[in-house]
Amino acid sequence: MNQDEPIIRIRGLRNQFGSQVVHENLDLDVYRGNIIGVVGGSGSGKSVLLRSIIGLGRPAAGSIRLFGEEVSTLSDSRRALIERRCGVLFQNGALFSSLTVAENVAVALTEHHDLDPQLVVQLSNLKIALAGLPLEAGDKYPSQLSGGMVKRAALARSLALDPDILFLDEPTAGLDPIGAAAFDQLILTLRDSLGLTVFLITHDLDTLYTICDRVAVLADKRILVADSLDVVETNSNEWIQEYFQGPRGRAAQRAAANHTDQHAGH
Repeated sequence: MNQDEPIIRIRGLRNQFGSQVVHENLDLDVYRGNIIGVVGGSGSGKSVLLRSIIGLGRPAAGSIRLFGEEVSTLSDSRRALIERRCGVLFQNGALFSSLTVAENVAVALTEHHDLDPQLVVQLSNLKIALAGLPLEAGDKYPSQLSGGMVKRAALARSLALDPDILFLDEPTAGLDPIGAAAFDQLILTLRDSLGLTVFLITHDLDTLYTICDRVAVLADKRILVADSLDVVETNSNEWIQEYFQGPRGRAAQRAAANHTDQHAGH
């Protein structure tokens, strides 16, 4: 695929469960190296969209191209290669509760590669450190971790195979504002240092204003707009106006502006 071609290209997507249509004629492009935030009301199908892209749900119609390849027509071997280039952080972490953090991270490494056990330990430790966890967290079980540490442990596991794209489903949900801000900065650092593309489902306005290059709004079963925030904010759609121009939206705008001013002053 050439550099200008979207790393994810969706056209005419329809998802439905029985007679309930979740998405109809949905189009979206995601560009390499971007952090794109996907927002939408409750029940608008944000997680369904993510699952369609990574191949966990088969759409009723339409086309999803990932790395230039049509997802629906991939052979099993080709699909496995594509899947290895995608790291996924599910909403509640979805860690194996009977495994330690290090063992959780090691699962993908041992599943996809025939590696020396000592190397697996070293690589697991590296991913744990990349996710901003202390090394001793590797020996802990998910039940022994705080909510923020569970998110980071799940992030470490999603980084296990050195993915090109990170898919994050509500990564800061349930975190306190300081923990959420720290997680946002970690995502930004990882994107810049590892050259990742990040597809991020969130309702956290601070996240949108702090780290997203583009924002896609999912409403009325499709993507209404996908662009930079200053463009999205001016869209006349009622839900968009309520979401971005309400008190919380304006507070997030001010916080992001202050953050930018502080950095400019350094």
